[in-house]
Amino acid sequence: MRLFRGRQEKPTGAARLGDSAERQGLGDGAYYDLKTRIHSQLIERIDLSKLDLLPPEQVRQQITRIVEDMLGEEETPLSRTDRDQLVLDIHHETFGLGPIEPLMQDPTVSDILANGSQEVYVERRGKLERTTAVFRDDAHLLQIIERIVSQVGRRVDESTPMVDARLPDGSRVNAIIPPLALDGPVLSIRRFAVEPFRLPDLIAFGTLTPALAEILTATVRARLNILISGGTGAGKTTLLNVISNAIPSTERIVTIEDSAELQLQQDHVVRLETRPPNIEGRGEITQRDLVRNALRMRPDRIIVGEVRGPEVLDMLQAMNTGHDGSLSTVHANSTRDAISRLETMMLMSGISLPVRAMREYISSALDMIIHLARLSDGTRKVIRVTEIAGMEEAVVTTQDIFLFEQEGIDKEGRVLGFVRATGVRPKFVERLESAGIPLDPKVFDPSRRQGVR
Repeated sequence: MRLFRGRQEKPTGAARLGDSAERQGLGDGAYYDLKTRIHSQLIERIDLSKLDLLPPEQVRQQITRIVEDMLGEEETPLSRTDRDQLVLDIHHETFGLGPIEPLMQDPTVSDILANGSQEVYVERRGKLERTTAVFRDDAHLLQIIERIVSQVGRRVDESTPMVDARLPDGSRVNAIIPPLALDGPVLSIRRFAVEPFRLPDLIAFGTLTPALAEILTATVRARLNILISGGTGAGKTTLLNVISNAIPSTERIVTIEDSAELQLQQDHVVRLETRPPNIEGRGEITQRDLVRNALRMRPDRIIVGEVRGPEVLDMLQAMNTGHDGSLSTVHANSTRDAISRLETMMLMSGISLPVRAMREYISSALDMIIHLARLSDGTRKVIRVTEIAGMEEAVVTTQDIFLFEQEGIDKEGRVLGFVRATGVRPKFVERLESAGIPLDPKVFDPSRRQGVR
């Protein structure tokens, strides 16, 4: 089966880049012109109805062959290396994300940030660095953005200049375009590991210590309600994915997200995703709607990817009405700030509740808050594990179970520090014992300091 229709006629002399005897190489402008022209001709010749009928490797071989023929007809002076690179770039333009496709295939890249067409940054090991990747122009970047969002049934245009989407590998995408973005379209991609991380990986990275890993696994198994807090890029979703592996495979899990990015490993998982309003402003489905619907789906666990609005009230209601073991994340600077944010978001629900009532709701619903931070060397660490102890008058009382204490920075800029227990024996230990999950009392010994790298 052939992927292409007829044979493309050889371009005329006017369509060529120039005389090979006079050109010794291609500038950026000429290279982009050539790539654009070859790509346009390729799209005209592709039989789209056959794309899904052929194996990917056969599609790649046929595209490579036809692009080689087109380049031969162009008679453009290209070295073998440049010719191979051009063929690869056209593959990326046709089936991938254009100039940033190689970055998507780089396992060391965790974030890709395109600030307009000429500035592309990546994050590697917690540090930002500028790359040599560039788009042809803003229209080229906008074309890539539209390709991404159209795959998940969303749109981006002047009437909807902001959009959240996801890639097939689960990577989270945010795009914002003019007139809101003054210097051209902006694309932000938060990548996730092809192979989801597990507890041993986080221990190796220094995010967790073995004692912390043991306790977090035990609390998830014992069905404690846990909130993970931290700033942007602190690793909240990664930690949520990892500790969710402790949920037994016999339980039914319902996940609720704005843009689906959780990578749960259990078999019995129902994934729900919000829907933005259509062009007439109708049909929006919010996280709050999904939380309410999830309660009718016989869930054993409800996992809300991130609470950021009035859905927090419904989530806390679910935790207070028999859906123990629920997990979620929230943006906050500390565990105390996380509680304050929950109060603020409860007010967004439009229901007027006394402050004391809100705090009683929070204290009875949540059992533990885990706070992560991205440190100055780019590493991500659990820096505080706090138990919600109850209420004292009108105040939610908390007690820290584990703390990360920074000692300094070495000559290479790496943060030095250790995790220690505060010596407090948390109240949830009794629940762990009732669930048949004993813990070694030594994990709460404040004299045991565990260094993390």
